[in-house]
Amino acid sequence: MSTDAHTPRRTFAIISHPDAGKTTLTEKLLLYGGAIHLAGSVRAARARRHATSDWMELEKQRGISITSSVLQFPYAGTRFNLLDTPGHQDFSEDTYRTLTAADCAVMLIDAAKGVEAQTRKLFQVCRLRNTPIATFINKLDRPGRDPFELMTEIEQLLSIHCVPVNWPIGSGTGFRGVYDRLSHKVLVFTRAGDHGQSVVNMEELSVDDPRLPEIVGETQWQMTRDEIELLDTAGEDVDVQAFREGKITPVFFGSAMTNFGIEPFLARFKDFAPPPAPRASSRGLVQASDRDFSAFIFKVQANMDKAHRDRVAFMRVCSGAFQSGMWVKHVRLGKEVRLSRPQQFFAQERTLVDEAYPGDVLGVFDPGMFRIGDTIVTGESFTFDAVPRFSPEHFARLRAKDPSRRKQFVQGLSQLVEEGTAQIFTVPGQEQQPVLGVVGQLQFEVLEHRLKSEYGVEVYLELLPYSHARWVEGEEATADAFEGRGYGAALYDQDGKLVVLFKSDWSLGIAERDFPKVTFHTTAPILIAPSK
Repeated sequence: MSTDAHTPRRTFAIISHPDAGKTTLTEKLLLYGGAIHLAGSVRAARARRHATSDWMELEKQRGISITSSVLQFPYAGTRFNLLDTPGHQDFSEDTYRTLTAADCAVMLIDAAKGVEAQTRKLFQVCRLRNTPIATFINKLDRPGRDPFELMTEIEQLLSIHCVPVNWPIGSGTGFRGVYDRLSHKVLVFTRAGDHGQSVVNMEELSVDDPRLPEIVGETQWQMTRDEIELLDTAGEDVDVQAFREGKITPVFFGSAMTNFGIEPFLARFKDFAPPPAPRASSRGLVQASDRDFSAFIFKVQANMDKAHRDRVAFMRVCSGAFQSGMWVKHVRLGKEVRLSRPQQFFAQERTLVDEAYPGDVLGVFDPGMFRIGDTIVTGESFTFDAVPRFSPEHFARLRAKDPSRRKQFVQGLSQLVEEGTAQIFTVPGQEQQPVLGVVGQLQFEVLEHRLKSEYGVEVYLELLPYSHARWVEGEEATADAFEGRGYGAALYDQDGKLVVLFKSDWSLGIAERDFPKVTFHTTAPILIAPSK
């Protein structure tokens, strides 16, 4: 497939609660895009990755995914960039950051469980940026809840209007297909005998086809016709512009496990999903059509493969054209840098690339100069809006067991913090006893594991009794004002911003009452102001 500047790009992420079927859906999208020939290839590639990575062994032991990856695949003349994200909720901050690089998201819902806790969190993150969200209700091959009930729950819990694009015909073992509301056709699927490893046969029929009562069952077909009539009476058509503005969520039904409904979803999503969107910056909106090259870093990952012992910065191209080996301006550092060894990834397998365009995601070799949120440009300097840091919920003090490994401890901790594995807070004069904050407790285990395997440093980890961090702002927002009053601890983040750690909702509420002129922020932008 051609991937030149004229090939349309669609860049998206999948958000879901663990076990909703995200990995399976990802594989099936790759299958229908022709990027893999049998479902299971991505799992096999991940297994090979486990064999070549020290700290990824932790993923294997726990059976979870804790890192983001980028997957490219073609479909019907469009290049899709799928930003795959961690499945475990303890690593949701990595997902939050990755979502800043996506132009839209697919919200995956388990048909039996409906809207779950992690889905709600990730949905709200998308809403912060007004990211368009399409909904795929999955696992129709199993007994599930009534489709109308599921859409009502989405509307009530997430405050977004649902408009079905297609409608399921049956459920569980009786799930036979979907009715496409745009073409007014019935798409009937034939179950293959390979457990969803290959593309399924799909037959397109008119709603008046006399064979339908026999194919799907007379009772089921009559029920489906009644539901279709009810939907048509409501008179709601899919408004693509309303979707792109975040006002509605188009709803699709299917089963990633059996491949039923995957191709109808992908065919419509290709037309619905927005092209690379304008990005807010210090100079105003940056359009994808702008001539000068620009991009921002949304992820940094060190030691992805112990055979390379490298560090890769992932960038989202926002405007202009990328050429391998080009010189760009690193805005925060205020200097020219050469982007070397540009790579694209397929389940962690690397391919060198010569060029890329708005919407594409690249990994470039990082000698230690990039941080999450950095802007790189050609032409006039500016910065994109910062990638936010979210409030940690777990805190600990960390120190090296062997004082002679102090240098390696500082180096390893600094690099892992730059990756976003944890946030670091200190008291002036006590920098050798940092407080680390993470969104999920399992991140501490990853931190210990990586410090030992990658930097040869074993550490003592002392958990602290705090549960909230708030960046404070205002005339009364000083460390002295909060210290000694029983709220918690006043510290500074890596950018020198004042942060107060609170032990409970109660202590946070008391502080908010006592300091009405102080603003308590749950997120802090990463400092990306250009050097002078």
